[in-house]
Amino acid sequence: MAGQLEKIWTKRAHAGVMDEQSEGELVVDKGLVNNVNQGGKRAITVISKERWAEAEAMLDQTIDPKTRRANLLVSGISLLDSRNMILTIGETKIKLMGETRPCELMDKFVPGLRNALAKDWGGGAYGVVIEGGAIRVGDKVEIYDSETVTA
Repeated sequence: MAGQLEKIWTKRAHAGVMDEQSEGELVVDKGLVNNVNQGGKRAITVISKERWAEAEAMLDQTIDPKTRRANLLVSGISLLDSRNMILTIGETKIKLMGETRPCELMDKFVPGLRNALAKDWGGGAYGVVIEGGAIRVGDKVEIYDSETVTA
């Protein structure tokens, strides 16, 4: 199943502003260049455009997806139950390690958002970069079982 990279955001500081980028650089074992979160199993966070639209419909309002504070917004693929799967963006690869659970900040920004994202991996997924390189908005995005694609 193929999709597309819709948005890229970097975080200047923990709880800081999310800066939108048209391109970025993924670095193995680090994450997204210029993002405060570097390394660890949560180096990159990803949300689904379609799942975000479901949350907006539940709340009957349009909400900027950067409110979720993820690094990447993808469309055309499902992140549901994607633990241990490989997300490819262009030539790069991210191993998805688990579900990102929405925190209390979501309700601070938009009342009810945390609950709207609480099921079906609505908060997205987090992972580690296993093959780095340049990424750009518009890049092809695919998701595979980890046995299908090797790093």
